[in-house]
Amino acid sequence: MGRIRLKIRELAAEKRWTMRDVAERSGIAYSTITNYASAASLATVDYTALQKLARTFEVSMEDLVEVLEE
Repeated sequence: MGRIRLKIRELAAEKRWTMRDVAERSGIAYSTITNYASAASLATVDYTALQKLARTFEVSMEDLVEVLEE
């Protein structure tokens, strides 16, 4: 099974946003944002959350996700 990592910290740093800022701007719970941002790798992610994060950072979903294993 493939594993991914979300580039939330890097994208937030580029915009000088905190994780709280990301949560407020995206409408995703702060606890979810911090879980996704701190995870070394994830097996599953809520697709709607990916869409919201990509829109929030104004990037494609491909730019938000780093594929670690296939």
